[in-house]
Amino acid sequence: MLGLGRTRTQTRSNRSMSLGGMDYADPKKKSNFMGKILMAAVLTALCILMLKQSPIFSTPSAFSHHQPGVVHVLVTGGAGYIGSHAALRLLKENYRVTIVDNLSRGNIGAVRILQELFPEPGRLQFIYADLGDAKAVHQIFSQNAFDAVMHFAAVAYVGESTLDPLKYYHNITSNTLTVLEAMSAYGVPTLIYSSTCATYGEPEKMPITEETPQLPINPYGKAKKMAEDIILDFHKNSNMAVMILRYFNVIGSDPEGRLGEAPRPELREHGRISGACYDAARGIIPGLKVRGTDYKTTDGTCIRDYIDVTDLVDAHVKALEKARPGKMGIYNVGTGRGRSVKEFVEACKAATGVPIKVDFLPRRPGDYAEVFSDPTKIRLELNWTAKHTDLQESLKVAWRWQKSHLNGYSSSLVKSS
Repeated sequence: MLGLGRTRTQTRSNRSMSLGGMDYADPKKKSNFMGKILMAAVLTALCILMLKQSPIFSTPSAFSHHQPGVVHVLVTGGAGYIGSHAALRLLKENYRVTIVDNLSRGNIGAVRILQELFPEPGRLQFIYADLGDAKAVHQIFSQNAFDAVMHFAAVAYVGESTLDPLKYYHNITSNTLTVLEAMSAYGVPTLIYSSTCATYGEPEKMPITEETPQLPINPYGKAKKMAEDIILDFHKNSNMAVMILRYFNVIGSDPEGRLGEAPRPELREHGRISGACYDAARGIIPGLKVRGTDYKTTDGTCIRDYIDVTDLVDAHVKALEKARPGKMGIYNVGTGRGRSVKEFVEACKAATGVPIKVDFLPRRPGDYAEVFSDPTKIRLELNWTAKHTDLQESLKVAWRWQKSHLNGYSSSLVKSS
């Protein structure tokens, strides 16, 4: 800097000049001040230039390039109930995971749990984005090197779909098309598509096989079938590896208590029967509403195939492992055994230890009487069989998580480990 070595032996009386009652700064002082500003600006610019050229800035993200021996999986809807459990399993199996979620149904708390469990660089990243935004989706694919996509993201309530069908066609069918277009554009070779037994509608014969005609009777099932049809048509002229998993009613939670199901309070009316059961046991709602007691079943209530989320995630991972270029696999994921709603309610009472009040109401629009799977194909081709088939035990595991997370992921009574 100029003047730093100068010794001042004289007293300067003209630091400012007074004229007409106003003070004017000394021009020499102003020049010196401006010089310091200019010098600081130059030094700042040099620092920025040096930082940009340093390895810290020039090294690409681990997620942006393919790494030998590491499979990078995009999990859409990975902050949701099933998606978060899938992300946990993939991370435990040493996959690299990117979660994309708009948090309209998912929970950022679930993502935080996963980040705490797997803090190492290059293991997990979360991207807040809406799959309905095609520009954002293509940007995500351009900036990340994905080896596979597990597509869970979807609104998924039968009752809600009958009230707001357009939401379901946009969210499920249109968004799947956007994801598929991005995968094709950026050469992502493998798709594991999370579908549903709702695409079958109400078949005349039980159990349901993969050859059972798909005749969905509600917008949720129709939107999923449309998405499947798009994937199937695309695959005819593609070398992409595709696995479509049609699964049944999901229950349970992570056996180690790290993750659970925490639906939005405003969606309780449309949610799974398990969520309603826990809400009734906790006194959040006055009792459990069973809709429909006049179906042609053994006790008049609907019969469903309840699959534990741990088994469901295992099926997705096995599908990923078995996926092969140019090949298509379609599998039912269920236990092969149907349970009535009344049976489910009794199991829930036993699991929670609460004498839940039950109200029997008329049928819900879009529901079907009886649905359960024939899991033979997935057993023979993917070596998968449901292991957590004790209904009461699955409900008990999930109940433990519910009791320790009374406000979902926003607060808990015990620290996840």
